[in-house]
Amino acid sequence: MDVSRWISWILLLAVFVSMPSKVSAMDRAIPILLYHRFGPTSPDMWVVRTPVFLAQLDYLRSHGYHIVPLAQVVAYIRGIGPPPPPRSVVITADDGRRSVFRYLFPLARQYRFPVTLFIYPSAISNASYAMTWHELKVMKDSGLVDIQSHTYWHPNFNVEKKRLSSPAYEKFVAMQLNESKAKLERELGIRVNMLAWPFGIYNQELIKSAKAAGYIAAFKMVGGPATPGDNVMTLPRIVVTDRDTGKAFGRLLARTTR
Repeated sequence: MDVSRWISWILLLAVFVSMPSKVSAMDRAIPILLYHRFGPTSPDMWVVRTPVFLAQLDYLRSHGYHIVPLAQVVAYIRGIGPPPPPRSVVITADDGRRSVFRYLFPLARQYRFPVTLFIYPSAISNASYAMTWHELKVMKDSGLVDIQSHTYWHPNFNVEKKRLSSPAYEKFVAMQLNESKAKLERELGIRVNMLAWPFGIYNQELIKSAKAAGYIAAFKMVGGPATPGDNVMTLPRIVVTDRDTGKAFGRLLARTTR
Protein backbone atom coordinates (compact mmCIF):
# COMPACT_ATOMS: atom_id res chain seq x y z
CA MET A 1 0.00 0.00 0.00
CA ASP A 2 1.39 3.40 -0.96
CA VAL A 3 2.06 6.17 1.56
CA SER A 4 -0.95 8.27 0.54
CA ARG A 5 -3.31 5.38 1.19
CA TRP A 6 -1.72 4.73 4.59
CA ILE A 7 -2.26 8.39 5.49
CA SER A 8 -5.91 8.18 4.39
CA TRP A 9 -6.51 5.12 6.57
CA ILE A 10 -4.84 6.77 9.57
CA LEU A 11 -6.95 9.92 9.18
CA LEU A 12 -10.14 7.87 8.85
CA LEU A 13 -9.28 5.88 11.98
CA ALA A 14 -8.59 9.08 13.93
CA VAL A 15 -11.99 10.49 12.96
CA PHE A 16 -13.73 7.25 13.95
CA VAL A 17 -12.02 7.07 17.34
CA SER A 18 -12.82 10.71 18.13
CA MET A 19 -16.54 10.36 17.37
CA PRO A 20 -18.62 10.22 20.58
CA SER A 21 -20.63 7.06 21.03
CA LYS A 22 -24.26 6.94 22.10
CA VAL A 23 -23.15 5.63 25.47
CA SER A 24 -20.83 8.56 26.12
CA ALA A 25 -23.60 10.98 25.11
CA MET A 26 -25.86 9.39 27.72
CA ASP A 27 -23.07 9.60 30.28
CA ARG A 28 -23.00 13.37 29.80
CA ALA A 29 -26.66 13.64 30.91
CA ILE A 30 -26.67 14.35 34.65
CA PRO A 31 -29.88 14.12 36.71
CA ILE A 32 -30.14 16.95 39.25
CA LEU A 33 -32.64 15.73 41.83
CA LEU A 34 -34.86 18.21 43.68
CA TYR A 35 -36.25 17.47 47.15
CA HIS A 36 -38.23 19.72 49.48
CA ARG A 37 -39.15 18.03 52.76
CA PHE A 38 -38.36 14.85 54.67
CA GLY A 39 -39.94 13.04 57.60
CA PRO A 40 -40.95 9.75 59.28
CA THR A 41 -44.42 10.01 57.73
CA SER A 42 -45.69 11.56 54.51
CA PRO A 43 -48.83 13.69 54.86
CA ASP A 44 -48.38 14.56 51.19
CA MET A 45 -46.16 13.34 48.38
CA TRP A 46 -43.70 16.24 48.81
CA VAL A 47 -42.54 14.83 52.17
CA VAL A 48 -40.13 12.00 51.39
CA ARG A 49 -40.08 9.43 54.18
CA THR A 50 -36.71 8.28 55.47
CA PRO A 51 -37.18 4.64 54.32
CA VAL A 52 -38.11 5.87 50.85
CA PHE A 53 -35.05 8.13 50.68
CA LEU A 54 -32.84 5.27 51.86
CA ALA A 55 -34.33 3.07 49.12
CA GLN A 56 -33.54 5.78 46.59
CA LEU A 57 -29.94 5.97 47.82
CA ASP A 58 -29.70 2.19 47.59
CA TYR A 59 -31.02 2.33 44.01
CA LEU A 60 -28.36 4.87 43.08
CA ARG A 61 -25.60 2.76 44.64
CA SER A 62 -26.77 -0.55 43.19
CA HIS A 63 -27.11 0.91 39.69
CA GLY A 64 -23.64 2.45 39.63
CA TYR A 65 -24.53 6.11 40.14
CA HIS A 66 -22.12 8.59 41.73
CA ILE A 67 -23.50 11.48 43.80
CA VAL A 68 -21.40 14.52 42.91
CA PRO A 69 -21.42 18.19 43.99
CA LEU A 70 -23.63 20.52 42.00
CA ALA A 71 -20.76 23.00 41.59
CA GLN A 72 -18.78 20.33 39.74
CA VAL A 73 -21.61 19.82 37.26
CA VAL A 74 -22.04 23.57 36.76
CA ALA A 75 -18.32 23.99 36.03
CA TYR A 76 -18.55 21.20 33.46
CA ILE A 77 -21.61 22.67 31.75
CA ARG A 78 -19.95 26.11 31.70
CA GLY A 79 -16.97 24.54 29.94
CA ILE A 80 -14.46 25.33 32.69
CA GLY A 81 -14.25 21.95 34.41
CA PRO A 82 -13.78 18.28 33.54
CA PRO A 83 -16.78 16.02 33.05
CA PRO A 84 -18.09 14.29 36.17
CA PRO A 85 -17.80 10.49 36.31
CA PRO A 86 -20.20 8.48 34.14
CA ARG A 87 -23.63 7.99 35.75
CA SER A 88 -23.29 11.03 37.99
CA VAL A 89 -26.29 12.43 39.86
CA VAL A 90 -26.77 15.52 42.05
CA ILE A 91 -28.93 15.94 45.17
CA THR A 92 -30.48 19.34 45.92
CA ALA A 93 -33.12 20.53 48.39
CA ASP A 94 -35.05 23.80 48.27
CA ASP A 95 -36.45 26.20 50.88
CA GLY A 96 -34.54 25.40 54.09
CA ARG A 97 -37.08 23.30 55.95
CA ARG A 98 -35.99 22.03 59.35
CA SER A 99 -36.67 18.46 58.23
CA VAL A 100 -33.64 18.75 55.93
CA PHE A 101 -31.41 19.17 58.98
CA ARG A 102 -33.23 16.54 61.01
CA TYR A 103 -33.58 13.77 58.43
CA LEU A 104 -31.48 14.43 55.32
CA PHE A 105 -28.32 15.73 56.92
CA PRO A 106 -27.68 12.72 59.22
CA LEU A 107 -27.85 10.43 56.19
CA ALA A 108 -25.53 12.68 54.21
CA ARG A 109 -23.00 12.43 57.05
CA GLN A 110 -23.47 8.70 57.44
CA TYR A 111 -23.08 7.89 53.74
CA ARG A 112 -20.76 10.81 52.93
CA PHE A 113 -22.55 12.30 49.93
CA PRO A 114 -22.70 15.98 48.90
CA VAL A 115 -25.88 18.06 48.94
CA THR A 116 -26.72 21.56 47.70
CA LEU A 117 -29.37 23.56 49.55
CA PHE A 118 -31.19 26.51 48.03
CA ILE A 119 -32.26 28.80 50.87
CA TYR A 120 -34.43 31.90 51.16
CA PRO A 121 -32.84 33.54 54.20
CA SER A 122 -35.80 35.61 55.40
CA ALA A 123 -37.22 32.41 56.95
CA ILE A 124 -34.03 31.23 58.65
CA SER A 125 -34.27 31.52 62.46
CA ASN A 126 -37.64 33.23 61.94
CA ALA A 127 -40.23 30.80 60.58
CA SER A 128 -41.20 27.82 62.75
CA TYR A 129 -40.77 25.42 59.82
CA ALA A 130 -37.31 26.66 58.87
CA MET A 131 -33.79 25.86 59.99
CA THR A 132 -31.76 28.18 62.15
CA TRP A 133 -28.52 29.88 61.21
CA HIS A 134 -26.74 27.60 63.68
CA GLU A 135 -28.11 24.51 61.92
CA LEU A 136 -27.05 25.83 58.54
CA LYS A 137 -23.57 26.52 59.90
CA VAL A 138 -23.32 22.98 61.25
CA MET A 139 -24.25 21.62 57.83
CA LYS A 140 -21.85 23.93 56.03
CA ASP A 141 -18.99 23.04 58.39
CA SER A 142 -19.43 19.34 57.60
CA GLY A 143 -17.91 19.97 54.18
CA LEU A 144 -20.76 18.04 52.57
CA VAL A 145 -23.35 20.78 52.20
CA ASP A 146 -23.17 23.71 49.78
CA ILE A 147 -25.66 26.52 50.49
CA GLN A 148 -26.97 28.72 47.68
CA SER A 149 -29.74 31.26 47.04
CA HIS A 150 -33.49 30.81 46.56
CA THR A 151 -34.07 34.62 46.57
CA TYR A 152 -34.71 36.53 49.80
CA TRP A 153 -38.25 35.44 50.59
CA HIS A 154 -39.36 33.16 47.72
CA PRO A 155 -41.68 35.55 45.84
CA ASN A 156 -43.88 34.81 42.87
CA PHE A 157 -42.30 37.13 40.31
CA ASN A 158 -45.33 36.92 38.00
CA VAL A 159 -47.63 38.18 40.75
CA GLU A 160 -45.24 40.93 41.81
CA LYS A 161 -44.81 42.17 38.24
CA LYS A 162 -48.58 42.68 37.92
CA ARG A 163 -48.81 44.35 41.33
CA LEU A 164 -45.89 46.78 41.07
CA SER A 165 -44.96 49.58 38.71
CA SER A 166 -42.05 48.85 36.37
CA PRO A 167 -39.47 50.81 38.43
CA ALA A 168 -40.74 49.29 41.68
CA TYR A 169 -40.66 45.81 40.19
CA GLU A 170 -37.08 46.22 38.98
CA LYS A 171 -36.08 47.39 42.44
CA PHE A 172 -37.93 44.47 44.03
CA VAL A 173 -36.19 41.91 41.81
CA ALA A 174 -32.77 43.40 42.55
CA MET A 175 -33.50 43.29 46.28
CA GLN A 176 -34.59 39.63 46.17
CA LEU A 177 -31.50 38.58 44.28
CA ASN A 178 -28.89 40.76 46.01
CA GLU A 179 -30.12 40.61 49.61
CA SER A 180 -30.37 36.83 49.59
CA LYS A 181 -26.82 36.50 48.29
CA ALA A 182 -25.45 39.08 50.74
CA LYS A 183 -27.26 37.64 53.78
CA LEU A 184 -26.13 34.07 53.15
CA GLU A 185 -22.54 35.13 52.52
CA ARG A 186 -22.47 37.33 55.61
CA GLU A 187 -24.03 34.81 58.00
CA LEU A 188 -22.22 31.72 56.77
CA GLY A 189 -18.93 33.01 55.36
CA ILE A 190 -19.54 31.35 52.01
CA ARG A 191 -19.60 32.30 48.34
CA VAL A 192 -23.07 32.33 46.81
CA ASN A 193 -23.25 32.30 43.02
CA MET A 194 -26.08 29.89 42.17
CA LEU A 195 -29.84 30.48 42.27
CA ALA A 196 -32.98 28.36 42.29
CA TRP A 197 -35.88 30.20 40.63
CA PRO A 198 -38.85 30.42 43.05
CA PHE A 199 -41.78 28.40 41.70
CA GLY A 200 -39.59 27.75 38.67
CA ILE A 201 -40.51 31.20 37.28
CA TYR A 202 -37.97 32.87 35.04
CA ASN A 203 -37.72 34.96 31.87
CA GLN A 204 -35.01 36.80 29.98
CA GLU A 205 -35.47 39.91 32.11
CA LEU A 206 -35.00 37.92 35.32
CA ILE A 207 -32.01 36.08 33.88
CA LYS A 208 -30.38 39.39 33.03
CA SER A 209 -30.97 40.63 36.60
CA ALA A 210 -29.57 37.41 38.07
CA LYS A 211 -26.40 37.73 36.03
CA ALA A 212 -26.05 41.36 37.11
CA ALA A 213 -26.34 40.24 40.74
CA GLY A 214 -23.42 37.83 40.31
CA TYR A 215 -25.13 34.49 39.72
CA ILE A 216 -23.34 32.18 37.29
CA ALA A 217 -26.01 29.45 37.20
CA ALA A 218 -29.71 29.11 37.96
CA PHE A 219 -32.13 26.20 38.17
CA LYS A 220 -35.75 25.53 37.36
CA MET A 221 -38.10 22.92 38.81
CA VAL A 222 -38.84 20.75 35.80
CA GLY A 223 -37.00 18.81 33.14
CA GLY A 224 -34.85 15.79 32.61
CA PRO A 225 -31.11 15.37 33.13
CA ALA A 226 -28.86 18.38 32.59
CA THR A 227 -26.49 18.32 29.63
CA PRO A 228 -23.61 20.50 28.38
CA GLY A 229 -25.91 22.06 25.76
CA ASP A 230 -28.32 23.51 28.33
CA ASN A 231 -28.64 27.19 29.19
CA VAL A 232 -26.68 27.49 32.43
CA MET A 233 -29.23 30.01 33.78
CA THR A 234 -32.18 27.64 33.33
CA LEU A 235 -30.75 24.24 34.17
CA PRO A 236 -33.36 21.50 34.57
CA ARG A 237 -33.98 19.54 37.73
CA ILE A 238 -36.08 16.47 38.48
CA VAL A 239 -38.59 16.78 41.31
CA VAL A 240 -38.54 13.73 43.60
CA THR A 241 -41.55 12.74 45.70
CA ASP A 242 -42.43 10.03 48.21
CA ARG A 243 -43.99 8.02 45.38
CA ASP A 244 -40.70 7.61 43.53
CA THR A 245 -39.49 4.21 44.62
CA GLY A 246 -38.08 1.20 42.80
CA LYS A 247 -38.75 1.20 39.08
CA ALA A 248 -40.56 4.54 39.34
CA PHE A 249 -37.37 6.13 40.66
CA GLY A 250 -35.40 4.49 37.85
CA ARG A 251 -37.77 5.90 35.24
CA LEU A 252 -37.43 9.32 36.87
CA LEU A 253 -33.64 9.22 36.51
CA ALA A 254 -33.88 8.19 32.87
CA ARG A 255 -36.47 10.78 31.90
CA THR A 256 -35.41 13.09 29.07
CA THR A 257 -38.54 15.27 28.66
CA ARG A 258 -37.76 18.98 29.08
